[in-house]
Amino acid sequence: MASIVPMAASIKPSLSSLKLSATARFGFSRASPNLCSRVSSLHLSSVLPQLQLFGQKTSKLFKAEGSTRLVSAGGNVIQASTAAMQENVLDWVKTDKRRMLHVVYRVGDLDRTIKFYSDCFGMKLLRKRDITEDRYTNAFLGYGPEEHHFVIELTYNYGVDKYDIGSGFGHFGIAIEDVAKTVDIVKAKGGKVTREPGPVKGGKTVIAFVEDPDGYKFELLERGPTPEPLCQVMLRVGDLDRSIEFYEKAYGMQLLRKRDNPEYKYTIAMLGYGPEDKNTVMELTYNYGVTKYDTGNAYAQIAIGTDDVYKTAEAVKLCGGKVTREPGPLPGINTKVFACLDPDGWKTVMPFLVNLLLMLNISYNKTTLLYVVCLHDLWICSSHF
Repeated sequence: MASIVPMAASIKPSLSSLKLSATARFGFSRASPNLCSRVSSLHLSSVLPQLQLFGQKTSKLFKAEGSTRLVSAGGNVIQASTAAMQENVLDWVKTDKRRMLHVVYRVGDLDRTIKFYSDCFGMKLLRKRDITEDRYTNAFLGYGPEEHHFVIELTYNYGVDKYDIGSGFGHFGIAIEDVAKTVDIVKAKGGKVTREPGPVKGGKTVIAFVEDPDGYKFELLERGPTPEPLCQVMLRVGDLDRSIEFYEKAYGMQLLRKRDNPEYKYTIAMLGYGPEDKNTVMELTYNYGVTKYDTGNAYAQIAIGTDDVYKTAEAVKLCGGKVTREPGPLPGINTKVFACLDPDGWKTVMPFLVNLLLMLNISYNKTTLLYVVCLHDLWICSSHF
């Protein structure tokens, strides 16, 4: 089983003490319709009309990101260089406090998968919700609260019991203290072992590969206690250098390491927002000579939290990513999200992290509900009595 060491809080103390609520398909709960409804980022085209809602004059000098710009009442930036603004957006990506939140994929029997992950991998069912009007159910599993941990979101669509995983999806990685013992449990529960425990080729780390009931592969890596046992998402790409550049510039990830294996004709790159032993990372794999993969219809997406979905969208567009959902609030939920595809067609959904955490953690103090949202230099507080 995976062993977890305490993880330092990745959000403000005022948020970490709040309580969980339910979720919808994207993993965002349905909260008060007024929650952060007037809050946006310092994206110029969106913040100016919102300032008007608060009675602010927009014909003035507007200070953001360390530069002063003259803005007309109509919201036009008088003194601004397009190239400079683009550069500022890409520089901002490097400082955005991003975190990998969860991975979403589809399964044919939700209860069967929940039981397998609980019995074999030691995961906990964090929450589950049936959305009858849209004919699907989702469940979140992992090794700790979503406020601090990367988790799995399983989706079951009514009446669909099988999916095509495709050739592009690789595996999920789980850090385990005793790989051999876990493999024995998987066998006892009827799971499939595709690689018996043993040292990785060319190294000393003990690994094994197993499959869940739907055919998703899991790499079990023998490690000591870690704050993030669910440690890897591996996807195959057709041009590794292109993907590395995209994930660095558009997603703000760091290239943690890159290893070429000419004997086996593949190269891998590990990218993420912190060291591998403490954070979930993306493992991108390039197989020599293979430039395109079938992404199937089983694996859905990863979710990455951001401080500003509008700037994130600008950065992704500048880097050549394909937008599948323009930035903005989800209908009836108010959590702002943005969705896109990377150069290989792998989908990423990026919610505004403060919105998401507030919806996951709503604290009611009898008669007063106070929402406090910090967006860089702009503070907006809304109290409801």
